[in-house]
Amino acid sequence: MTVTILTTPFYMATARKQSFDLGSWVQNRAREVDAALDRFLPKASAKPATIHKAMRYSLFAGGKRMRPALVLAAAEACGGAVAPALPLACAVECIHTYSLIHDDLPAMDNDDFRRGKPTNHKVFGEGIAVLAGDALLTQAFEIAALSEAWPRYSHKDIILEIARASGSLQLIAGQVADLEGEGKELTVPQLKYIHERKTSALLCASVRLGGMSANCTPAQLKALTDFGYNVGLAFQVIDDILDVTQTTEKLGKTAGKDITAQKATYPRLVGLEKSRAIAARLTARSFEALQPFKGRAFALEALAHYLLNREH
Repeated sequence: MTVTILTTPFYMATARKQSFDLGSWVQNRAREVDAALDRFLPKASAKPATIHKAMRYSLFAGGKRMRPALVLAAAEACGGAVAPALPLACAVECIHTYSLIHDDLPAMDNDDFRRGKPTNHKVFGEGIAVLAGDALLTQAFEIAALSEAWPRYSHKDIILEIARASGSLQLIAGQVADLEGEGKELTVPQLKYIHERKTSALLCASVRLGGMSANCTPAQLKALTDFGYNVGLAFQVIDDILDVTQTTEKLGKTAGKDITAQKATYPRLVGLEKSRAIAARLTARSFEALQPFKGRAFALEALAHYLLNREH
């Protein structure tokens, strides 16, 4: 996956092409994240073994590690290193995985497949799946607490960032609104509210945490916030599109489930072409937000390109 990036004038005085091997970069970072997650989590044999096997089953089920990648790419854009950002990258992946386990439950989206494999509750039962999600959420805060503190950002700042993004005003708020909206005719602003919280909040927190791990400036943090918000919304709009244009085999999860559940989606409300235009506009805004980095945010830009053009 080699992404050729055309850096527009707001990145550099003279536009020029830079070749960035996103595939190798993502693979390398994913290996580092997986190794760190393996160190941070209790071993599968630790008592009670069932819960630790269930946690690891979903956490190591082959996810793309996009949120950890965003943490690490943001750290690099701000001149930081991978090592200080790794605990935060692992924390957001634990939160993301917990949300997927719960999202797949019969009481929620009732899905049988995730990442091409049977969902957690299909393997371990609903009770253990609930507890595995709870344990991963708790694990995220333990891992984050093991991170460093930085001159501009204390442990309090880090924990608050994660708690707010995953709490009842953001991630959970989006899930609640999504559940309550099933079978109803939602407006575009109501759908945007769901997407902002259910998806964009954690993506935005990911890049903010990456910046914090590099002791970024307030201006850099603002730029990362704008980037993460727009990329997060674009990501979910594209998810809506893929749900109606791709197969279950391609997606690794049940295709067409949003239609079956009578959920509001961008294609349903505004059509496919307008949905694609909205995603493109959001991604363009995310690129504009990278202006303060003066060409140092190649990984973030390449990830945004990938998220816009992905097929699963």
